[in-house]
This record gives sequence, C-alpha cells and structure tokens, in this order.
Amino acid sequence: MTEHYDVLVVGAGPAGLATAQAAAGHGARVGVIDAQPRPGGQVWRHDVRQASPHAARHAFAALARVEWLARHSVVGAETQVLRVEHPDGVRLLGYGALVLATGARELMLPFPGWTLPGVSGAGGLQALAKQGWPVAGKRVLVSGTGPLLLAAAATLRAHGAHLLGIHEQAPTAAVHAFARQMLHWPARAVQAISLRTRLAGVAYRCGSFVRRANGDDRLQSVDIEGPDGAQQVECDLLATGYGLVPNVELAQLLGCALAAHDTHPHVQVDALSRTSVAGIHAAGELCGIGGLAAARIEGAIAGHMAAGDLTAASALLPARARARRFAGLLSTHFALDPRLRTLATPQTTICRCEDVTLGELGGYTDARDAKLATRCGMGACQGRICGSALAELGRFPRSGPRPPLFPARLATLAEASPPLSD
Repeated sequence: MTEHYDVLVVGAGPAGLATAQAAAGHGARVGVIDAQPRPGGQVWRHDVRQASPHAARHAFAALARVEWLARHSVVGAETQVLRVEHPDGVRLLGYGALVLATGARELMLPFPGWTLPGVSGAGGLQALAKQGWPVAGKRVLVSGTGPLLLAAAATLRAHGAHLLGIHEQAPTAAVHAFARQMLHWPARAVQAISLRTRLAGVAYRCGSFVRRANGDDRLQSVDIEGPDGAQQVECDLLATGYGLVPNVELAQLLGCALAAHDTHPHVQVDALSRTSVAGIHAAGELCGIGGLAAARIEGAIAGHMAAGDLTAASALLPARARARRFAGLLSTHFALDPRLRTLATPQTTICRCEDVTLGELGGYTDARDAKLATRCGMGACQGRICGSALAELGRFPRSGPRPPLFPARLATLAEASPPLSD
C-alpha cells in the first residue's frame, strides 16, 4: 500500500530541513526521509562531544511538525512513488510534490597509497570523529582544498587529534585574494576567524599537496610537494578532500535534466527550485556546490514552492542570489592544480571495491565499456568514488544510475521485481 504525502523531502541536511519547515508552515502533510538515524546531514551531523549549533537545533525542533522517516533509503522510483527500504522492510511513498535535497559527497583524487588504512576523506574522518571513532592522540595531517578543510581540522582537534598541519593546494595568492573578498561577507569572515582561532598553532601551508602515502599494511608517512620542494612527514592518519560532488543519482533516475557543462554535473533548476520534471524540486548542493547558507535558502524556496506559495518563495530570491555569488568565489579561488590529476600511476588502484588499477582502464573512453571489461564501478559504492575520480582525471564521465541506487536486501529486490509468468 502506498502512503501519500503532499510534500515528500529526500534528505535531512540543512536544505531538506529548511524545505520541510517551509512546507509544513502551509499546512501540508510533509514526510522527510534520510538514510541516517539522526537528521542534520554531514554539516550538522550529531557530535558525541559537542552540542549542535543553534540553527541546527532550531531546524531539528521543526521536525515535530512533519513525519521524520529515519534510516530510509530510496532504492527505486516509479511514477510519483518512491520505493524505500527501511530496517523493517519496504515502503512505497507517494507524493504530490517531491523535493530532492540529497546533498553532496567528497571528491577524492587518487594518488599512490590512497587506499592504505589510515587514509580517508577529510569530511569522512570528521564524521567518524563526531560519532566517537578514536582520534585522540593520533598524528593527523589534513590536505586538499577549500574552507571545509578548516572545519574538519577544527573538529579533529576538538576530539583530541594532534594536527601536524593543513596543506591547501591553492597557491598563497589565490587564498589571500579569497580572504580579501571575505570583507564583503562579514558573517562568513567571523566564522573563518573563529575556525582559525580554534586552530591556533596549526600550520596552514598553501600551494602544498600530498603526492604519495607510504606504509605496508597501514599509513606511516606521506610525501608532500610544496613551494619549497618535497618533504616526508610521518603520520597516523591522513584526511584529504578536494571539494564536493553533487549527489544527482536519484534526480537522474527520475529524469531530471543535469547541467552538462561541468565535470561533475548538477541538477538544473530555475530560480524557484523547479527541475525539468513537473512536480519535482531540488535544493542545496545537488544544484551546484553553494555551502550552508545557500542550501538553507534554497530549501526554504523549494518548500514554499512545493506547497504552492509563489509569493513566499519569490521573496527569498535576492538572498539566494547573494549566497550563490559567494559560492562562485570558492570555485574561482580554489581551482584544482593540474598536477593533482597526474599523481596516479598505472599501478595505482582506482576502483578499490573491485581492485582495478588505472593501467587496467587504458584504452576505454566509455564508463559502461570499462565496467563490463574490468568491473570498475560495480562494487558497493556503485562508482561514486572511482567514477567521480575518473571524471576529474578526464578519463570518462560516470554512466547513468540504475536501480537499486544503494545496496539493498534481497527481499527488497524480490519485492520490486515483477512476478514470473507460468
């Protein structure tokens, strides 16, 4: 039996929570689904040691007015119905309007040793620390690009990690130019100053990146390339991240058009959050990486539109435009150094799920052909890590998604299959 919602929201990060609050304010029956046990997404993920920010607590409280469906994963979609797996089985959720707020994931660029135990995404290690994974006393080096490195480093330090340094691949001139632009964004400048204060004494090196991770059965050291040449640093953990990639798989499955000019496409929406498919809206990072402020504003716009209030949605357009202008600064000043795309050797593992090296992918220009021949992208992550990395390396774009979008139980797949004829 299908359960029906006036507005169904996929994703309980800042964008999804803002959507739910806005739509519920119009009296709509709103359902919010998320694969995690708690709301908040990555930005507002529950921290076992620290209280959530005030804005997060306010957003969580607003869930009392909607139906919060935790540990629910979308495995397939039909006409105005999502097939969702949860701990007790499968549900069919129908909707009048659907809002996608599926967020983004980290971009990992391959280099020799990047699959060693002890190497993880910067946001990934931040999430683990928040959930209680022990980092206290561990020597941690943070590398990659963008302000998110500061947020990850601050969390790790708060959980007792010994930070060896933050290595930002963008050159000093670009970072300083970005800092000068922050004068036009006082709230974000205050946030940046607060993070740097919490990281007092931790070296922040520009024009610097990890070339190789070294170790036998675990990480022992990293080779770093910087303005003054190469150096080797012993460490226990490496947290590295080169920005974010929009999670567009569900949108693709539903037929929503994507922006085709980007290496990592995002969902095309108009200013009022409408996708190319009638009745489906999108908000936040899957519409292009924009940060917390943009996600919350776009979520509110989507919620008002999904509930049919064009006036309330339109009133937020100036704030949305301003938030998106700031996002443009990030892509300009933290553009990736071309050398990062040349670090992987033919022996470097690209698909860690299926143990496929870069050399084994030589000669393939199509993701589907490479998958059929090597199984690259057929593992548990369904190509989310290796596919994004290969697209960034200029090898080939990711192929389109096929259900199930995430690993699912056999019982779920059996229930979704048509009955066999006699």
